[in-house]
Amino acid sequence: MNSIQLGGSPMNHLGGGLLTRREAAAYLGIAEMTLSIWKSTGRYNLPVVKIGRLVRYKKSDLDAFIERRTTGGKTF
Repeated sequence: MNSIQLGGSPMNHLGGGLLTRREAAAYLGIAEMTLSIWKSTGRYNLPVVKIGRLVRYKKSDLDAFIERRTTGGKTF
C-alpha cells in the first residue's frame, strides 16, 4: 500500500482521517486534477466531505474505493 505523509490539515494531526485533494491523489497514485474531474463528471462514486469551499476525503472512503476497484487474484 502507498505510504504518504499526512499533514495538510489540522484534522490529520488529530487522527480525523480527512485528506486534502492533494493527499488523496497521492494516496491513490493519481494526479490531483483527476480527482477533480471524477467529482465534476461523476465518473466514480467517491464521496467527499465539504467544509465550506474545502473538499476533503475520508481515508476509509479511499480504502473502500480501492477495494471496489480491485479485481482478480488475492487481496491481502
